[in-house]
Amino acid sequence: MSRRWWIVWTLFFSTAINYINRQTLSVLAPVISKEFHLNHEQLSNIFGAFQFAYAGTWLIGGIFLDIVGTRIGLSIAVIWWSLVSIVTTFANSAFSFGALRFLLGIGEGFNWPGASKAVAEYFPAQERSVAVAIFDSGSSVGGAVAAIAIPWIALKIGWRFAFTFSGVLGFVWLALWLAIYPRSRPQAAKPASLNLRNTRTWLPLLKRRETWAIVIGRSLTDPIWWFYVFWLPQYFSDTRGFSLKQIAIFTWIPFVAADLGNFAGGLTSGALVKRGMPVLRARKWVCIVSSLPILAGIPAVLAVSPYSSLALICLALFGYASWSTMGLTLPSDLFPPEVVASVTGLTGLAAGLSGTLFTLLVGTLVDHFSYFPAFVVAATAPILATLSIVFLIRGERSNVYA
Repeated sequence: MSRRWWIVWTLFFSTAINYINRQTLSVLAPVISKEFHLNHEQLSNIFGAFQFAYAGTWLIGGIFLDIVGTRIGLSIAVIWWSLVSIVTTFANSAFSFGALRFLLGIGEGFNWPGASKAVAEYFPAQERSVAVAIFDSGSSVGGAVAAIAIPWIALKIGWRFAFTFSGVLGFVWLALWLAIYPRSRPQAAKPASLNLRNTRTWLPLLKRRETWAIVIGRSLTDPIWWFYVFWLPQYFSDTRGFSLKQIAIFTWIPFVAADLGNFAGGLTSGALVKRGMPVLRARKWVCIVSSLPILAGIPAVLAVSPYSSLALICLALFGYASWSTMGLTLPSDLFPPEVVASVTGLTGLAAGLSGTLFTLLVGTLVDHFSYFPAFVVAATAPILATLSIVFLIRGERSNVYA
């Protein structure tokens, strides 16, 4: 197996560990909210603190990674978020949880710009969607592992030790990363037509229609993922009566469905390109088809049986993950490697801010109404996201490079 595939599988593990860290609090939310008497608005504020910091770091982290390189940048990020996770073991109030989630978001925001940059540097166009599917599927695997392992740790030795476990994993990964990722940067090809070779700033990118297509698309789809990631355990506890043990038994399943969606989108797109379909057209078709199963979120909240609800949520997350793989692949299709992390960071900033607003809104909706409006928004927003990709990225005139 060539070096580039070792790199992308190492990024898969960083993404998985990233999600185990962030999901620890979400999985334990029913227990922690009961112990500290937190309502849904307070929980949404804690979740929102993470997202706000995370959104900003997507942008700043992307620029930082374009300057210092992927190897050093991701090493710093993993050390940061692992230490914060360990310190969360000692949190004892809504404020301390919120502050530590904010700090966690700063570190974790580096992962996706860094991974996208590595893919742009090491993979040709026909392999990029598969590479993105591999590293992005770590989010689903990490979410599933967290749903199983974190309740088990909490039930056996206490919920505080779960945060320590999450943090230690990062240091194990760091040793693997430093051994695999090259010290020197690759000499990636740069398309002359973009005229962005010597820039270190994302500001010129704002003039490009393609940038806004990805910004709008991700701003309308990423909040879906945040909704299910943050609120799924709490939803099944609140409305379906699940205990912590039941959460461990069942709530990992939607993450497996999302993992399958990552690979379905990536492999389908890659196969279409290999059969001669233009790269951007292949990405668009996958977005169009993927937006349809996300609508299953509406009958999910209306289902009488909790297991029917779970199955429909699995279908919705399958569609989301397939769409998301295209959203993360497009920057490396449209822009040269030296600015891919910045582009990804810019779109991540917009997506993170929209996700923060939606997370805060969910807390208010649940406390005053129900989960139903949130499920409806999460199901229908991808239709608009897909339209932005289809109409703002036109034909193959964007500078796709191999």
